Amino acid sequence: MIIPIFLMNRGCPHRCLFCNERLTAGDRPERVTEAAFTETVRAHLESAPREGGPVQIAFYGGTFTGMEPEEQRRLLDMAAPFLREGAVDGIRISTRPDGIDKEALDLLQTAGVTTVEVGAQSLHDGVLMESRRGHTETDTVRALTLLREKGFETGIHLMAGLPGDSPDLFAETIRKTIALRPDMVRIHPTLVLRNTALAHAFHQGTYRPLTLPEATDLCKNALKALTAAGIPVIRLGLQTTRELEEPGAVVAGPFHPAFRSLVETALFRESAAALLSSVERENSAVSSRMADADRLAADFTISPADLSNFCGAGRGNIAFIKERFGIEEIRVTADPALSRGNVILAHRNGQLQTDGAGRITWLRRGMSLT
Repeated sequence: MIIPIFLMNRGCPHRCLFCNERLTAGDRPERVTEAAFTETVRAHLESAPREGGPVQIAFYGGTFTGMEPEEQRRLLDMAAPFLREGAVDGIRISTRPDGIDKEALDLLQTAGVTTVEVGAQSLHDGVLMESRRGHTETDTVRALTLLREKGFETGIHLMAGLPGDSPDLFAETIRKTIALRPDMVRIHPTLVLRNTALAHAFHQGTYRPLTLPEATDLCKNALKALTAAGIPVIRLGLQTTRELEEPGAVVAGPFHPAFRSLVETALFRESAAALLSSVERENSAVSSRMADADRLAADFTISPADLSNFCGAGRGNIAFIKERFGIEEIRVTADPALSRGNVILAHRNGQLQTDGAGRITWLRRGMSLT
């Protein structure tokens, strides 16, 4: 359970090309008062009772370590009573890669901060420069190294489709992220928000945002790679706000209020097709009569939590599978014992399974293929 406290761009040395925090965080006061802080924390604790998992107070929306040390202490002191009474288990902050040094981490550690999320956005210096980030890939590597040495849980924020980026460069960023071994990753596609320098570049024709299908495909591949590496992706797409959904707030770009659902739907479509393609290859070694019989039906088993995304909006994935493979009936069973992201295909040739990383395993083979 994360209790968010938004700092509204506090501590940031400048405004990045794409940033409009009043749209992404909502229209909030410039300064967090102790009364508002306490009210927010208690409201979250009362509305969502602890269910065994850790509870963290999270300072988001700015560069926490970029603020004056006195302001950092003021905010951290507000959280101290909740830590002492055991209502929360730790504090989480977000900051820039170039806002981390040993002195800053000493302050955080003594105040109960356990998790530090780093806004890297890209691990390519050319992309960072075009986006006016003001830091380098080396800053991110150094920051993650320091955080690991100090024992912090780490997260990395990434953006797809930044100025100067490309599918190959974004894939390279994902590979470099995996090498850094963060504990978690957040990814969202770049949006052109009003009243930003990126909106000006878009209107001038010097920046082309990703389309929604392009963003979905890039993030699907990133999700697969990170899942295969054992690194959880805790968010895909921006958290929507009332301000972000106002007409004209998003000038252009792949905005969707359920972006993660789009990505996971695309991944399940790919997984189902991969399983059926494996069966087709097996069938080509047997008889055409068996291959024709196998097109009557296909039985999939998934986690109950994945049912909606597996079927797709308007059962689009089911229609795709039927048309692509000429199958007359698709049956889907929800099994609470199956982990999320996994798909099992039961077939007359046996039983195959794929995980969220796209790895296929034969669980059982039919007698006809032995």
